[in-house]
Amino acid sequence: MLDPITELQQRVARYDEERYPVQSATARYHLGVVLADTGRVEEALDSLTRAAQLFAPELLPVEHAKALVALGAARRLAGELGSAAAAFERAAELFAAAGLEQERGAALFNLGLVRRAGDPRAAAECFRLATGLLTGASRAAARRELGATLLELGELDEAISTLEEALELAERGDAAGFGGAANALGLAHLAAGSPEAAIAAFRQAAGANPRSVRPAEFAMAKANLALGHERAGDLPRARLAARQAFGVAGAPAPVTAQAEALLARAGPPAGDLRQVLAEEPVERWEALVREEVVRLSDASEAERRAEASLWIDDSSVELEQAWLGALLELPPEAMELHVRSALTALHERDPAVKERFRDDVSRASARFHVPQLLRLEETFRRLAEELDEPWS
Repeated sequence: MLDPITELQQRVARYDEERYPVQSATARYHLGVVLADTGRVEEALDSLTRAAQLFAPELLPVEHAKALVALGAARRLAGELGSAAAAFERAAELFAAAGLEQERGAALFNLGLVRRAGDPRAAAECFRLATGLLTGASRAAARRELGATLLELGELDEAISTLEEALELAERGDAAGFGGAANALGLAHLAAGSPEAAIAAFRQAAGANPRSVRPAEFAMAKANLALGHERAGDLPRARLAARQAFGVAGAPAPVTAQAEALLARAGPPAGDLRQVLAEEPVERWEALVREEVVRLSDASEAERRAEASLWIDDSSVELEQAWLGALLELPPEAMELHVRSALTALHERDPAVKERFRDDVSRASARFHVPQLLRLEETFRRLAEELDEPWS
Protein backbone atom coordinates (compact mmCIF):
# COMPACT_ATOMS: atom_id res chain seq x y z
CA MET A 1 0.00 0.00 0.00
CA LEU A 2 1.40 3.38 -1.07
CA ASP A 3 1.92 6.17 1.42
CA PRO A 4 -0.26 9.28 0.80
CA ILE A 5 2.57 11.40 -0.61
CA THR A 6 3.68 8.78 -3.14
CA GLU A 7 0.10 8.15 -4.19
CA LEU A 8 -0.51 11.87 -4.73
CA GLN A 9 2.77 12.28 -6.60
CA GLN A 10 1.69 9.50 -8.94
CA ARG A 11 -1.67 11.21 -9.39
CA VAL A 12 0.07 14.46 -10.31
CA ALA A 13 2.19 12.61 -12.89
CA ARG A 14 -0.92 11.00 -14.34
CA TYR A 15 -2.51 14.27 -15.46
CA ASP A 16 -1.07 16.40 -18.23
CA GLU A 17 -1.40 20.06 -17.24
CA GLU A 18 -2.48 21.26 -20.68
CA ARG A 19 -5.09 18.55 -21.26
CA TYR A 20 -6.35 18.18 -17.68
CA PRO A 21 -5.55 21.43 -15.85
CA VAL A 22 -8.25 21.08 -13.19
CA GLN A 23 -7.41 17.49 -12.33
CA SER A 24 -3.71 18.36 -12.23
CA ALA A 25 -4.39 21.38 -10.01
CA THR A 26 -6.53 19.32 -7.65
CA ALA A 27 -3.85 16.65 -7.28
CA ARG A 28 -1.15 19.29 -6.73
CA TYR A 29 -3.33 21.05 -4.14
CA HIS A 30 -3.82 17.88 -2.08
CA LEU A 31 -0.16 16.95 -2.44
CA GLY A 32 0.91 20.41 -1.24
CA VAL A 33 -1.32 20.22 1.82
CA VAL A 34 0.07 16.81 2.82
CA LEU A 35 3.65 17.92 2.21
CA ALA A 36 3.14 20.98 4.40
CA ASP A 37 1.60 18.85 7.14
CA THR A 38 4.66 16.60 7.16
CA GLY A 39 7.14 19.49 7.28
CA ARG A 40 8.29 19.33 3.66
CA VAL A 41 7.58 23.02 3.23
CA GLU A 42 9.67 23.87 0.16
CA GLU A 43 8.10 21.04 -1.83
CA ALA A 44 4.68 22.12 -0.57
CA LEU A 45 5.30 25.67 -1.79
CA ASP A 46 6.16 24.43 -5.29
CA SER A 47 3.09 22.20 -5.49
CA LEU A 48 0.65 24.78 -4.10
CA THR A 49 2.02 27.62 -6.22
CA ARG A 50 1.43 25.57 -9.36
CA ALA A 51 -2.03 24.50 -8.13
CA ALA A 52 -3.04 28.14 -7.64
CA GLN A 53 -1.81 28.96 -11.15
CA LEU A 54 -3.72 26.08 -12.72
CA PHE A 55 -6.93 27.06 -10.91
CA ALA A 56 -7.32 30.11 -13.12
CA PRO A 57 -8.92 32.87 -10.98
CA GLU A 58 -11.11 34.14 -13.82
CA LEU A 59 -12.58 30.66 -14.38
CA LEU A 60 -12.36 28.99 -10.95
CA PRO A 61 -12.15 31.80 -8.37
CA VAL A 62 -13.23 29.70 -5.39
CA GLU A 63 -10.77 26.88 -6.12
CA HIS A 64 -8.07 29.49 -6.72
CA ALA A 65 -8.86 31.06 -3.35
CA LYS A 66 -8.71 27.70 -1.54
CA ALA A 67 -5.30 27.06 -3.10
CA LEU A 68 -4.18 30.52 -1.97
CA VAL A 69 -5.19 29.76 1.62
CA ALA A 70 -3.11 26.56 1.60
CA LEU A 71 -0.27 28.42 -0.10
CA GLY A 72 -0.43 31.20 2.47
CA ALA A 73 -0.23 28.64 5.30
CA ALA A 74 2.85 27.07 3.71
CA ARG A 75 4.46 30.49 3.23
CA ARG A 76 3.82 31.25 6.88
CA LEU A 77 5.59 28.01 7.85
CA ALA A 78 8.50 29.08 5.64
CA GLY A 79 8.66 32.48 7.35
CA GLU A 80 7.55 34.33 4.21
CA LEU A 81 5.07 36.49 6.10
CA GLY A 82 4.63 39.22 3.48
CA SER A 83 3.75 36.86 0.66
CA ALA A 84 1.61 34.77 3.06
CA ALA A 85 -0.42 37.87 3.96
CA ALA A 86 -0.89 38.69 0.27
CA ALA A 87 -2.22 35.19 -0.39
CA PHE A 88 -4.69 35.31 2.51
CA GLU A 89 -5.84 38.82 1.59
CA ARG A 90 -6.53 37.87 -2.03
CA ALA A 91 -8.31 34.68 -0.92
CA ALA A 92 -10.55 36.70 1.40
CA GLU A 93 -11.49 39.01 -1.49
CA LEU A 94 -12.40 36.09 -3.76
CA PHE A 95 -14.44 34.35 -1.07
CA ALA A 96 -16.28 37.61 -0.37
CA ALA A 97 -17.13 37.98 -4.05
CA ALA A 98 -18.48 34.43 -4.07
CA GLY A 99 -20.56 35.02 -0.92
CA LEU A 100 -18.71 32.34 1.07
CA GLU A 101 -18.61 33.81 4.56
CA GLN A 102 -17.08 30.88 6.44
CA GLU A 103 -14.23 30.60 3.94
CA ARG A 104 -13.67 34.36 4.00
CA GLY A 105 -13.60 34.26 7.81
CA ALA A 106 -10.98 31.51 7.75
CA ALA A 107 -8.81 33.52 5.35
CA LEU A 108 -9.12 36.62 7.53
CA PHE A 109 -8.27 34.59 10.62
CA ASN A 110 -5.07 33.37 8.97
CA LEU A 111 -4.32 36.89 7.78
CA GLY A 112 -4.57 38.06 11.39
CA LEU A 113 -2.11 35.40 12.54
CA VAL A 114 0.40 36.58 9.95
CA ARG A 115 -0.08 40.30 10.61
CA ARG A 116 0.13 40.08 14.39
CA ALA A 117 3.93 39.95 14.47
CA GLY A 118 4.32 43.30 12.69
CA ASP A 119 1.02 45.13 13.13
CA PRO A 120 -1.11 43.87 16.04
CA ARG A 121 -3.79 46.50 15.47
CA ALA A 122 -4.29 45.34 11.89
CA ALA A 123 -4.33 41.75 13.18
CA ALA A 124 -7.01 42.65 15.74
CA GLU A 125 -9.20 44.05 12.96
CA CYS A 126 -8.80 40.82 10.98
CA PHE A 127 -9.84 38.77 14.00
CA ARG A 128 -12.84 41.04 14.62
CA LEU A 129 -14.01 40.58 11.04
CA ALA A 130 -13.41 36.83 11.22
CA THR A 131 -15.47 36.58 14.41
CA GLY A 132 -18.50 37.96 12.61
CA LEU A 133 -18.21 35.39 9.84
CA LEU A 134 -17.19 32.18 11.59
CA THR A 135 -19.22 29.79 13.72
CA GLY A 136 -18.53 27.12 16.34
CA ALA A 137 -14.94 26.26 17.24
CA SER A 138 -13.61 28.53 14.49
CA ARG A 139 -15.42 31.52 15.98
CA ALA A 140 -14.05 30.63 19.42
CA ALA A 141 -10.53 30.55 17.97
CA ALA A 142 -11.01 33.97 16.39
CA ARG A 143 -12.24 35.42 19.70
CA ARG A 144 -9.32 33.82 21.52
CA GLU A 145 -6.76 35.28 19.12
CA LEU A 146 -8.48 38.65 19.23
CA GLY A 147 -8.34 38.60 23.02
CA ALA A 148 -4.66 37.63 23.01
CA THR A 149 -3.90 40.45 20.55
CA LEU A 150 -5.80 42.99 22.65
CA LEU A 151 -3.80 41.83 25.66
CA GLU A 152 -0.63 42.47 23.69
CA LEU A 153 -1.92 45.96 22.88
CA GLY A 154 -2.63 46.62 26.56
CA GLU A 155 -6.39 46.94 26.08
CA LEU A 156 -7.11 44.82 29.14
CA ASP A 157 -10.83 45.35 29.72
CA GLU A 158 -11.76 44.40 26.15
CA ALA A 159 -9.22 41.57 26.19
CA ILE A 160 -10.82 40.07 29.31
CA SER A 161 -14.38 40.30 28.02
CA THR A 162 -13.34 38.89 24.63
CA LEU A 163 -11.47 35.97 26.20
CA GLU A 164 -14.39 35.22 28.52
CA GLU A 165 -16.60 34.92 25.44
CA ALA A 166 -13.99 32.71 23.75
CA LEU A 167 -14.01 30.51 26.84
CA GLU A 168 -17.78 30.11 26.69
CA LEU A 169 -17.69 29.28 22.98
CA ALA A 170 -14.87 26.72 23.34
CA GLU A 171 -16.58 25.05 26.30
CA ARG A 172 -18.95 23.34 23.89
CA GLY A 173 -16.49 20.69 22.79
CA ASP A 174 -13.06 22.18 22.03
CA ALA A 175 -10.86 21.25 25.00
CA ALA A 176 -7.63 22.53 23.46
CA GLY A 177 -9.25 25.81 22.44
CA PHE A 178 -10.80 26.14 25.90
CA GLY A 179 -7.38 25.65 27.48
CA GLY A 180 -5.80 28.25 25.21
CA ALA A 181 -8.50 30.79 25.95
CA ALA A 182 -8.29 30.13 29.70
CA ASN A 183 -4.52 30.57 29.68
CA ALA A 184 -4.77 33.87 27.79
CA LEU A 185 -7.55 35.02 30.14
CA GLY A 186 -5.32 34.26 33.13
CA LEU A 187 -2.54 36.36 31.63
CA ALA A 188 -5.00 39.21 31.07
CA HIS A 189 -6.15 39.04 34.70
CA LEU A 190 -2.53 39.03 35.87
CA ALA A 191 -1.81 42.11 33.77
CA ALA A 192 -4.91 43.76 35.26
CA GLY A 193 -3.67 43.09 38.80
CA SER A 194 -6.25 40.38 39.66
CA PRO A 195 -4.19 37.35 40.71
CA GLU A 196 -7.12 35.40 42.20
CA ALA A 197 -9.07 35.61 38.91
CA ALA A 198 -5.86 34.66 37.08
CA ILE A 199 -5.41 31.61 39.32
CA ALA A 200 -8.94 30.40 38.55
CA ALA A 201 -8.32 30.78 34.80
CA PHE A 202 -4.94 29.02 34.88
CA ARG A 203 -6.48 26.12 36.82
CA GLN A 204 -9.06 25.80 34.04
CA ALA A 205 -6.26 25.86 31.46
CA ALA A 206 -4.35 23.08 33.23
CA GLY A 207 -7.52 21.01 33.58
CA ALA A 208 -8.30 21.34 29.87
CA ASN A 209 -4.76 20.27 28.92
CA PRO A 210 -4.03 16.96 30.62
CA ARG A 211 -0.34 16.31 31.20
CA SER A 212 -0.49 13.04 29.25
CA VAL A 213 -2.34 14.54 26.28
CA ARG A 214 -0.95 18.05 25.77
CA PRO A 215 2.15 18.21 28.00
CA ALA A 216 3.51 21.48 26.59
CA GLU A 217 0.22 23.31 27.18
CA PHE A 218 -0.13 21.72 30.63
CA ALA A 219 3.36 22.89 31.59
CA MET A 220 2.62 26.41 30.35
CA ALA A 221 -0.61 26.59 32.37
CA LYS A 222 1.17 25.32 35.49
CA ALA A 223 4.05 27.78 35.10
CA ASN A 224 1.57 30.62 34.74
CA LEU A 225 -0.45 29.31 37.69
CA ALA A 226 2.75 29.50 39.72
CA LEU A 227 3.04 33.18 38.78
CA GLY A 228 -0.54 33.76 39.87
CA HIS A 229 0.08 32.20 43.28
CA GLU A 230 3.31 34.18 43.65
CA ARG A 231 1.46 37.43 42.91
CA ALA A 232 -1.16 36.42 45.49
CA GLY A 233 1.60 35.88 48.07
CA ASP A 234 1.05 32.12 48.32
CA LEU A 235 4.58 30.74 47.95
CA PRO A 236 3.84 27.08 48.87
CA ARG A 237 1.28 26.81 46.05
CA ALA A 238 3.55 28.79 43.74
CA ARG A 239 6.41 26.35 44.30
CA LEU A 240 4.15 23.31 43.86
CA ALA A 241 2.84 24.58 40.52
CA ALA A 242 6.30 25.62 39.33
CA ARG A 243 7.77 22.19 40.16
CA GLN A 244 4.89 20.52 38.35
CA ALA A 245 5.61 22.65 35.26
CA PHE A 246 9.36 22.08 35.50
CA GLY A 247 8.86 18.32 35.84
CA VAL A 248 7.13 17.90 32.46
CA ALA A 249 9.51 16.18 30.06
CA GLY A 250 9.91 18.12 26.83
CA ALA A 251 8.24 21.28 28.10
CA PRO A 252 9.08 24.36 25.99
CA ALA A 253 12.31 26.06 27.06
CA PRO A 254 10.63 29.40 27.94
CA VAL A 255 8.20 27.54 30.21
CA THR A 256 10.91 25.68 32.12
CA ALA A 257 12.94 28.89 32.37
CA GLN A 258 9.93 30.72 33.85
CA ALA A 259 9.32 27.94 36.37
CA GLU A 260 12.99 27.74 37.29
CA ALA A 261 13.19 31.50 37.82
CA LEU A 262 10.16 31.44 40.12
CA LEU A 263 11.63 28.59 42.17
CA ALA A 264 14.82 30.61 42.57
CA ARG A 265 12.84 33.64 43.76
CA ALA A 266 10.50 31.71 46.05
CA GLY A 267 13.22 29.90 47.94
CA PRO A 268 13.61 26.20 48.78
CA PRO A 269 10.56 24.03 49.40
CA ALA A 270 9.40 23.94 52.98
CA GLY A 271 6.81 21.18 53.23
CA ASP A 272 4.71 22.88 50.56
CA LEU A 273 2.15 20.12 50.01
CA ARG A 274 1.84 19.63 53.78
CA GLN A 275 1.00 23.33 54.20
CA VAL A 276 -1.46 23.35 51.32
CA LEU A 277 -3.32 20.25 52.55
CA ALA A 278 -3.61 21.79 56.01
CA GLU A 279 -5.51 24.71 54.46
CA GLU A 280 -7.82 22.65 52.24
CA PRO A 281 -10.89 20.53 53.04
CA VAL A 282 -10.35 16.77 52.93
CA GLU A 283 -12.52 16.55 49.80
CA ARG A 284 -9.83 18.46 47.86
CA TRP A 285 -6.91 16.37 49.06
CA GLU A 286 -6.95 13.67 46.39
CA ALA A 287 -6.84 16.19 43.52
CA LEU A 288 -3.91 18.00 45.13
CA VAL A 289 -2.07 14.79 45.99
CA ARG A 290 -2.66 13.40 42.49
CA GLU A 291 -0.83 16.32 40.86
CA GLU A 292 2.23 15.74 43.01
CA VAL A 293 2.12 11.97 42.60
CA VAL A 294 2.09 12.35 38.81
CA ARG A 295 5.03 14.78 38.97
CA LEU A 296 6.99 12.45 41.23
CA SER A 297 6.46 9.57 38.80
CA ASP A 298 9.03 11.25 36.55
CA ALA A 299 11.28 12.44 39.38
CA SER A 300 14.38 10.74 40.77
CA GLU A 301 14.14 7.94 43.28
CA ALA A 302 15.82 10.15 45.86
CA GLU A 303 13.17 12.86 45.46
CA ARG A 304 10.33 10.32 45.57
CA ARG A 305 11.76 8.87 48.76
CA ALA A 306 12.16 12.29 50.35
CA GLU A 307 8.60 13.29 49.47
CA ALA A 308 7.31 10.00 50.92
CA SER A 309 7.98 11.45 54.35
CA LEU A 310 4.64 13.24 54.11
CA TRP A 311 2.66 10.01 53.75
CA ILE A 312 4.66 8.37 56.54
CA ASP A 313 5.25 11.07 59.15
CA ASP A 314 1.87 12.83 58.76
CA SER A 315 -0.03 9.62 58.29
CA SER A 316 -3.79 9.54 58.73
CA VAL A 317 -6.52 7.46 57.16
CA GLU A 318 -7.72 10.46 55.15
CA LEU A 319 -4.24 11.28 53.85
CA GLU A 320 -3.53 7.67 52.90
CA GLN A 321 -6.89 7.45 51.14
CA ALA A 322 -5.97 10.47 49.01
CA TRP A 323 -2.51 9.03 48.30
CA LEU A 324 -3.77 5.55 47.47
CA GLY A 325 -6.54 6.97 45.27
CA ALA A 326 -3.90 8.83 43.28
CA LEU A 327 -1.71 5.73 43.04
CA LEU A 328 -4.57 3.61 41.72
CA GLU A 329 -4.91 5.96 38.73
CA LEU A 330 -1.32 5.30 37.68
CA PRO A 331 -0.09 2.46 35.45
CA PRO A 332 0.99 -0.53 37.58
CA GLU A 333 4.72 0.06 37.10
CA ALA A 334 4.41 3.73 38.16
CA MET A 335 2.30 2.78 41.18
CA GLU A 336 4.99 0.32 42.27
CA LEU A 337 7.67 3.02 42.03
CA HIS A 338 5.82 5.09 44.63
CA VAL A 339 5.09 2.18 46.93
CA ARG A 340 8.69 1.00 46.75
CA SER A 341 9.96 4.52 47.55
CA ALA A 342 7.63 4.81 50.54
CA LEU A 343 8.57 1.40 51.90
CA THR A 344 12.27 2.17 51.49
CA ALA A 345 11.81 5.44 53.38
CA LEU A 346 9.87 3.52 56.04
CA HIS A 347 13.05 1.56 56.94
CA GLU A 348 14.40 4.61 58.75
CA ARG A 349 11.36 5.16 60.98
CA ASP A 350 10.84 3.94 64.52
CA PRO A 351 8.41 1.08 65.22
CA ALA A 352 5.54 3.33 66.37
CA VAL A 353 5.62 5.36 63.13
CA LYS A 354 5.78 2.18 61.06
CA GLU A 355 2.83 0.66 62.86
CA ARG A 356 0.72 3.80 62.44
CA PHE A 357 1.53 4.00 58.73
CA ARG A 358 0.71 0.32 58.14
CA ASP A 359 -2.55 0.66 60.05
CA ASP A 360 -3.62 3.83 58.21
CA VAL A 361 -2.82 2.31 54.80
CA SER A 362 -4.80 -0.82 55.70
CA ARG A 363 -7.82 1.16 56.89
CA ALA A 364 -7.68 3.49 53.91
CA SER A 365 -7.41 0.55 51.48
CA ALA A 366 -10.60 -0.90 52.92
CA ARG A 367 -12.48 2.18 51.69
CA PHE A 368 -11.93 1.19 48.04
CA HIS A 369 -13.87 -1.37 46.00
CA VAL A 370 -12.74 -4.97 46.39
CA PRO A 371 -10.64 -5.22 43.17
CA GLN A 372 -8.75 -2.06 44.13
CA LEU A 373 -8.41 -3.22 47.76
CA LEU A 374 -6.91 -6.53 46.61
CA ARG A 375 -4.54 -4.77 44.21
CA LEU A 376 -3.29 -2.47 46.98
CA GLU A 377 -2.88 -5.28 49.51
CA GLU A 378 -1.00 -7.48 47.01
CA THR A 379 1.32 -4.66 45.92
CA PHE A 380 2.26 -3.53 49.43
CA ARG A 381 2.69 -7.10 50.68
CA ARG A 382 4.84 -8.21 47.74
CA LEU A 383 7.11 -5.14 47.70
CA ALA A 384 7.45 -5.13 51.48
CA GLU A 385 8.62 -8.74 51.32
CA GLU A 386 11.14 -7.88 48.59
CA LEU A 387 12.50 -5.02 50.71
CA ASP A 388 12.46 -7.05 53.93
CA GLU A 389 10.12 -4.56 55.55
CA PRO A 390 7.51 -6.20 57.83
CA TRP A 391 4.04 -5.33 56.63
CA SER A 392 1.28 -7.54 57.99
